[in-house]
Amino acid sequence: MNNKIVLGQNQYGKAEVRVVKITRDTDRHEIEDLNVTSQLRGDFEAAHREGDNAHVVATDTQKNTIYAFAREGVGSPEAFLLRLGNHFTSSFDWVSGGRWEAESYSWDRIRAHGAEHDHSFVRNGQEVRTAVLVRDGATAHLLSGLKDLTVLKSTQSGFVGYPKDKYTTLPETADRILATDVSARWRYKTGIDFRALDFNKNYDDVKALLLEGFTEKYSHALQQTLFDMGTKVLEAHSEIDEIRFSMPNKHHFLVDLSPFGLDNPNEVFFAADRPYGLIEATVQRDDATRADMAWAGIAGFC
Repeated sequence: MNNKIVLGQNQYGKAEVRVVKITRDTDRHEIEDLNVTSQLRGDFEAAHREGDNAHVVATDTQKNTIYAFAREGVGSPEAFLLRLGNHFTSSFDWVSGGRWEAESYSWDRIRAHGAEHDHSFVRNGQEVRTAVLVRDGATAHLLSGLKDLTVLKSTQSGFVGYPKDKYTTLPETADRILATDVSARWRYKTGIDFRALDFNKNYDDVKALLLEGFTEKYSHALQQTLFDMGTKVLEAHSEIDEIRFSMPNKHHFLVDLSPFGLDNPNEVFFAADRPYGLIEATVQRDDATRADMAWAGIAGFC
């Protein structure tokens, strides 16, 4: 028996670096708000086996690099991660790749006296924008995404025709509330020129398509709606190879008002937070190139 113990896959870095960049070159300020994680991969064998830190770029250095790069502006979370990835893989010969992740928080200008204020903002809590860059040598995989986008349609949804056994108590319905928190990540085609993409414009367009897709058609199941939403994105954006979803079914149960002598014509509901159905799936092109490394380290689908 061979009992040799070896070092397997590994990475390290600084997690969740909160950075807020205020651009104040005019009286009308701009705000960019990120939570950034940097993780390096490469030749770190000696650090693990021998305690030799000659190749260990300190996590504090990675944190400071994030702050220094923010001084020049963010632009988009995707562009910011690409800059970080290029820096670390070109500055240190033994760093062959890595994983860089960002959450981006949106702020709206406060309207005061009928106009948008120049330097006062209110947090936009509609969703959190996400981005992930994975580099392996010269190959870069780039994911954009969003999470916590809560949507609801009050009709044009039902659930019928499912198998029933002795444990089934759920009644069929042709008119129900459909609600979910959309988490989605879309992967850009590997090998394309990321510099040619306007990531902010793409993000706004993909989000709009997802919302539009949610509204369209009668929904026979959340699975169907998910697939329709992903299809709209891929049909509109040839630069995207696949989109993955994680969408809980936020159940709304009709309240029985008969004990109070009242009817309830599908108007009063109890919004249950758990347990919930969880629908996860990938919508992709049939010729999409596999990129398993891009998704490594991402819990579940999103």
